[in-house]
Amino acid sequence: KLNQDGRCVFGTTITLMNVENDSEITYQIVGEDEADIAHGKISCHSPIASALMGNEEGEEVTVKAPQGDIVYEILEVEYI
Repeated sequence: KLNQDGRCVFGTTITLMNVENDSEITYQIVGEDEADIAHGKISCHSPIASALMGNEEGEEVTVKAPQGDIVYEILEVEYI
């Protein structure tokens, strides 16, 4: 059972807000074989998951993307 302390870990579902344009997106961090971006499931090895891991609700993280850095605020971490 996951320790439900608001921290982003493998298996959690995380709602993020892009601080530049206020758009929200939700991802679940899953294993490489389960990853399916069309269904909001990202690999634990992806740049977004790597940036999120260990951070908590309310924190901001910077994701290194091909088009440049993207800053997200972690709005909610769910242990579904």
